[in-house]
Amino acid sequence: MSVWNEWLDASLDKLAEHELLRTLDAVEPVDAVHVRADGRRLTLFSSNDYLGLSAHPKVRQAAADAAEQGGLGPRGSALVCGYTTAHEALERELAELKGCEAGLLFPTGFAANLAVVSSLGGSGVAIFSDSLNHASIIDGCRLARRRGATLEVYPHGDMAALEEMLANSEASRKLIVTDSVFSMDGDLAPLDRLAELKAEHDALLVVDEAHGTLVFGEHGGGVAEHFGVEDAVDVHVGTLSKAVGALGGFAATSQKFRQWIFNRGRAFVFSTAQAVPVVEAARAAIRVARDEPEIRRRLWERIAQLGDRLGRELTSPIVPIVLGDEARALAASDHLLDEGFHVIAIRPPTVPPGTSRLRVALSAAHAPEDIDRLADTLEAIT
Repeated sequence: MSVWNEWLDASLDKLAEHELLRTLDAVEPVDAVHVRADGRRLTLFSSNDYLGLSAHPKVRQAAADAAEQGGLGPRGSALVCGYTTAHEALERELAELKGCEAGLLFPTGFAANLAVVSSLGGSGVAIFSDSLNHASIIDGCRLARRRGATLEVYPHGDMAALEEMLANSEASRKLIVTDSVFSMDGDLAPLDRLAELKAEHDALLVVDEAHGTLVFGEHGGGVAEHFGVEDAVDVHVGTLSKAVGALGGFAATSQKFRQWIFNRGRAFVFSTAQAVPVVEAARAAIRVARDEPEIRRRLWERIAQLGDRLGRELTSPIVPIVLGDEARALAASDHLLDEGFHVIAIRPPTVPPGTSRLRVALSAAHAPEDIDRLADTLEAIT
């Protein structure tokens, strides 16, 4: 073990030297936008719970009722005994939300991207991936390459570069994969143009709507609905851990693609299914979002409010405050903590070197005065 301990000591010291050593700091949830840490009540501006549904009474009650009725565990993988009528119902409801034939659940959003992208790789397949796609897509692409696919990474949002790559590709099957909302910058993929390129080059279009589901679109269908290109997306990937306020991932697609993914997606086949109370919580959250559209409208009011205060046009609930080096981002995060805000410093490798930042995330559960207090503090920092 001595050689391993020596390596760990040296490696951890190197991370600390470059301000890249991460820590786990426990918090105690109070409600959708407040936590307690070290005895202090903090306003949460780092959460992906964009609609505040994790704390909605109907969502909490649905989880409690399910636990009371059937316990916690799914007791196995979906292909063994973990696939319940609750899972089946949620898949159907997610498919309806996305305008697709079928849905498929995964234990996490990471597992969903891993299974979808890797299962579609193989000999004769060329994958075209945005340079700022989420790590789960990147890892899915790596696994797809091991199955014989080729990979081309196009510069972030550069449709001209992607068009040239597609035109020059001799692959028999082409797959374009992108986030819909990029998690560290908050900008949107140009899904309208991607839909055109998909049609022009007979490609498959896979879109990760992790940060788009229930946030964008008249009915919460995501960025694809926002652009009116739902039918052009072949596989809608998403998560239940952000605006849905629960936990898990999903894919909404055709029956044939669903069947292929659950047969060949190892992250699905070899994972235990989600706990039923979590599934029922997600179902309740989707119903609440459908029945109470004012929640989504309130989120966009908060986005507009902060945009006005910062003098920026914001396109999503994700607001990056790019500060540059790691030490400055950490100091800014500490200052916000002193002022009663929980906002995390984002550093490499999550973002490129030299772009360390604060990642502010807004929620419909924030009060207007929360936004104003945050804006005042951010103005003092920047």
